[in-house]
Amino acid sequence: MSTLESKVFEDLEKALEDLDLVSAVLIIKYLEDINNISLNIAVTGESGVGKSTVVNAFRGIDNTDERAAPTGVETTKPEPYPHPIYPNVTLWDLPGIGTTNFPADQYLESSGFENVDFFIIVSAGRFRENDAKLAQEIKKMGKKFYFVRSKIDNNLSDAKRGQREYDEERTLQEIRENCIHELEQQGVASPQVFLVSGFDLHLYDFPALQDTMERELPSHKRDVLNWGIPKVCKSIINKKKEVFSSQIWYYALTSAAVAAVPIPGLSFAADVGMLVSVLTNYLNGFGLDEESLAKLSSDTNTPLDDLRAEMKCFCSGQNVTIELVSLILHSLPLLTGEAAKEGSRWIPFLGIPIAASISYTFITSFLTSTLDSLSVDAESVLIKALDISALTGYSVAVSNE
Repeated sequence: MSTLESKVFEDLEKALEDLDLVSAVLIIKYLEDINNISLNIAVTGESGVGKSTVVNAFRGIDNTDERAAPTGVETTKPEPYPHPIYPNVTLWDLPGIGTTNFPADQYLESSGFENVDFFIIVSAGRFRENDAKLAQEIKKMGKKFYFVRSKIDNNLSDAKRGQREYDEERTLQEIRENCIHELEQQGVASPQVFLVSGFDLHLYDFPALQDTMERELPSHKRDVLNWGIPKVCKSIINKKKEVFSSQIWYYALTSAAVAAVPIPGLSFAADVGMLVSVLTNYLNGFGLDEESLAKLSSDTNTPLDDLRAEMKCFCSGQNVTIELVSLILHSLPLLTGEAAKEGSRWIPFLGIPIAASISYTFITSFLTSTLDSLSVDAESVLIKALDISALTGYSVAVSNE
C-alpha cells in the first residue's frame, strides 16, 4: 500500500471507530474524484492522412462501428469522440491543418487546445512544413506531441511487391529514418516518430508509442491512459492489470465503510453490487466481455468457441450479474468472512472496526485473485487470436531521442 493509500485508510479507519459516517462518506467521495480524471488526446495532421482511423484505433473500435469517427469526410471543426468504455478518455479529431479554413498559422487558435493533454500529428507519407510548424507551436505551449506515420501496412505491402529481397525490419527502419530526417530539416529537434497501422495495432510501433505517452504524462493521468488503450500485447495487458490492481484498495475501503453501518445484510448487498460493476469494468478493459470477444473472433477469423476455450476465470466471457456474483461468493470459503463481519458489528466498542477490517481483507483478496486470473485469460485469448507463440513488448524498437 502506498503512503497515500495508508493515510486515507487510517483516516477512514478513525472515522469508522468514531462512528463519524459523514467523514467516511467524504473520504469515499474524494477517492471517487481521483478516479474521474479526464484525458484528452488531439489527433491532427493534413487532410486525408487517416486521422479518423487513428482516432478509432485508439478507442479500440474499427471504422465500420456505428460509434466510429467517419472516414473520408473532411472535419470542419474539432470533433470529440469519447472512449466507448471509459468516457473520461476523449479523442479529438481536429480539422486538417493547412486547409483554406484552417491555415497553419491560425490552426491552434482556431481548433482550441486548452484541455488537450497531448497531440498526435499524423501523416500518411512525408511530414511537411505544416506538420513541423504545428509541432513547434505545440512545444511553445509546453504540451507534448508525437508524430505518427499512419497506413504503414500499405507501405510494407508496396515494398514487398517492389523489392527483390524484401526485409520488413529494414524497410521500417528506412521509413522511420526518412521521417526523422524530414522533420529535422524542417527545424524539429529530436522528433519522436512512430510507425502505426490502424488495422493492426499489435504490430509495428503502437506499443512503443503507448509506453512513451505513459512515461511522459503526469502521474495522475497515466492510469487513465492505460484504461483506454487497446490491449494489443503482453506489456499493455500487464499495464492494465497494474492500473486495475492499484484501484483495489479504493473498492476495499468502500466496502469497509459500508460494513461499518449496523444494518443486517447491507454490507453483502453493497459488496455484490460493487463487484458487478468492478468485474464488468475488468472484462471490458481486458477485452473479455461478450461484445469484445465476438469482435476479436470476427476480426481475426478465429472461432469464438476456440477463444472461449482459452479462458479459465469464472467471469470471462460472461454477462456479470448480481445473480452470478452472489453465486460465486456463496461458493467461496472466503464468504465465512461475510458471516464474521455481520456478527462482529454487534460487539460493543470493537465490532465496527473489526467488521470494516474483515470487509477490507475480503474484497482485497477476492479482487486480487480474480484480476490475476483475468490477465492470464486476456493473454491466452490474444495469443490464440493472433496465432503467435508468445507476446512480447513490440516488434520494432524505437530509439530517436
